[in-house]
Amino acid sequence: MPSGTVSLPRRLTAPAPGWTTSADVVVVGSGIAGLTCALRLRERVDRVLLVTKTVLSAGSTEWAQGGIAAALHPEDTPDEHLQDTLVAGVGLCDVDAVRALVTEGPDRVRELVALGAEFDRDAGGEITLTREGGHHRDRIAHAGGDATGAEISRALIAALHRVVDDPGIEVVEHAIVVDLLTAADGAVCGVTLHVIGEGQVDGVGAAYGRAVVLATGGLGQIYTSTTNPPVATGDGMAAALRAGARVTDLEFVQFHPTVLYLGEGSTGQQPLISEALRGEGAHLVDDTGARFMSGRHELGDLAPRDVVARAILDVMRGSGAEHVWLDARHLGRAFLEARFPSIVTRCRELGFDPVAELLPVAPAQHYASGGVETDLMGRSSVDGLYACGECSCTGVHGANRLASNSLLEGLVFAHRIADDVTARIAAGELPLREPAPGPGEAAVLDAAHRLELQRAMTRGAGPVRSAQSTNEALECLAGLAARAPSRAEPGPRTWETTNLLHLGQALTLVAHLREETRGGHVRSDYPERDDTRWLTHLTVRRAEGGALGVTERPVGSSPASPTTCRE
Repeated sequence: MPSGTVSLPRRLTAPAPGWTTSADVVVVGSGIAGLTCALRLRERVDRVLLVTKTVLSAGSTEWAQGGIAAALHPEDTPDEHLQDTLVAGVGLCDVDAVRALVTEGPDRVRELVALGAEFDRDAGGEITLTREGGHHRDRIAHAGGDATGAEISRALIAALHRVVDDPGIEVVEHAIVVDLLTAADGAVCGVTLHVIGEGQVDGVGAAYGRAVVLATGGLGQIYTSTTNPPVATGDGMAAALRAGARVTDLEFVQFHPTVLYLGEGSTGQQPLISEALRGEGAHLVDDTGARFMSGRHELGDLAPRDVVARAILDVMRGSGAEHVWLDARHLGRAFLEARFPSIVTRCRELGFDPVAELLPVAPAQHYASGGVETDLMGRSSVDGLYACGECSCTGVHGANRLASNSLLEGLVFAHRIADDVTARIAAGELPLREPAPGPGEAAVLDAAHRLELQRAMTRGAGPVRSAQSTNEALECLAGLAARAPSRAEPGPRTWETTNLLHLGQALTLVAHLREETRGGHVRSDYPERDDTRWLTHLTVRRAEGGALGVTERPVGSSPASPTTCRE
């Protein structure tokens, strides 16, 4: 066990709310999950408030290159999709959640098409399906070659704009959620948020609602290098953690195996080279030109992402190189420019040409498989709080997300949440509640410490961890936390940095405790998977006094089942 107790404040230091608004439901986030949920709720409740951190299109959905996975081909089946998902999840998937995903997914994708999303089609007019790592069928629908997320985002935002004058829905852009508001009984009854100079609403305010839906995306900026956009600072996850919600499977962080290597010291959002490129025949090679994935897995270069990332790290450690190579030259100029226009253009802008040369690639943080624990209807452990998309842990991904399941998860569970919230409001189960006054202590960490935090997380709880590295990271983060109560100026950058600190402490704690290697969690001191001891989920929860407690729940048990405490 790491030395010392990890404690979090109840809230971030912020000015008292200077204005208020209210809605039946407050939806936070404007990726596929948030937009889908808000649009569906608008048809069923009187008033929806959609809050987004910058502009509607700035989230992770916009950056999704590969596509959306669904059993759309007549020869494919949801059961086959389920099996591929379970294999990728390495024993930790919730089978019922995966079954909901794969059975409802095809209809949800068809509804996207009806909404206006334009997927790539073949000469016969059928949606073109391709293959990615971990899939045994061609089931990835894509748009614009490698711009699927952008097209889905465009279609959903267009649908939102068509109802922009509807008094039943309000959109607030440039707004960062600071904390969750809770009533005397602990139920969530709204959020505090800071709006950055937009119209008449400015500064910190409070938005009250019968329910709050978090669709705030991932935590990629917790590391020095990530494929995530700058807004991915884990705000929703951290706010839920401070409010006492159960946060599960945080240690399973997916590092995408093929991110363009831009040289030592390059930080922030890095260019992703979609695994769809390998799905079309590109392959990985070492410095000698040898294809090192052959013999490591039955799917070779299309093995699940954790397998490929681990193989790349092995090759890099063995040779001392900073990267390996991706070879797509044999696919030809015409094919590459037509199928992957965005990737080719971006590579050329950065001085690389996939048509003529090998691309240097290395793993970088890509996706958080864990998050706010939910049931099959998207309910968290705190009444009135829902979560969907990357900030949630539905049980779909287990220890490693299957390629292109993320957009589908956001779509399917956003629908489920909208239906559940609607039914509960109609049944009187989600009344408007008054927030309890001034809950708990507050603190913030100055934004000047962000790079120090990111470096500690990358060294200690990055692609490869150990007891020593996680202990060192926890000590560094504890030192930063000790500075947090100081007189740092509250504001968006400071709040984001503090959110990263709180999630970093929770993530590193469970990464230290899980003494095995599984999926996105790689321990150099425990290199083998251990099904005897570790077929279990680790959940972090903030107790009333602030201390983080960790509990275990066996795979297959309900989130409400009794657990073993490791506080």
